[in-house]
Amino acid sequence: MSSDDELAGRLAAGDEKALRTAYERHGAAVLYLAQRLLGNRADAEDVTQLTFVAAWTGRDTFDPRRGTLLGWLLGIARRKAVDRLRSAERDTRTTETVRAQLAPPPENEHPDRIVDRLVVADELGRLPEDQRRTLELAFFDDLTHPQIAAVTGLPLGTVKSHIRRGMANLRRRWEVDGAALGSRSAGSTRAL
Repeated sequence: MSSDDELAGRLAAGDEKALRTAYERHGAAVLYLAQRLLGNRADAEDVTQLTFVAAWTGRDTFDPRRGTLLGWLLGIARRKAVDRLRSAERDTRTTETVRAQLAPPPENEHPDRIVDRLVVADELGRLPEDQRRTLELAFFDDLTHPQIAAVTGLPLGTVKSHIRRGMANLRRRWEVDGAALGSRSAGSTRAL
């Protein structure tokens, strides 16, 4: 049985059998870490596969002076798991936003109000992600500025700035659309 240093050298040289040996030797540890981070066996298996694909394609980046082969593989696995978590979080936010926008309007709702909501939703979609997220948390989830800072991990001043700039963008859009359509009153902009 070859040492990890020898195995890493063979892997760096492009020996496909070395990749298989690395998987047989360290695949369980990579899977264990991924499952602990993700809490889901299927996602952990995907991350394990992605880890070994990344190890193969980036095999020339392994430096035995910086750590062990297992440590390098676990570092790749951790990054892949974090990417998977972030992707799932984005998907969840997108789904929640779409669901919130697709809620059926009350039967007696005036068409102008529906158009107003669509304009706001469209403009929210154009905002940078951090601004949009802080506005959604403030107005849809009814969170305070300190609560938003705690949820997002952003400094309180940044949260306030994002909300202020986001509201200014929405207000500008509202005024432009109101002037172009001629159907918005000056009082409509005050609602924002």
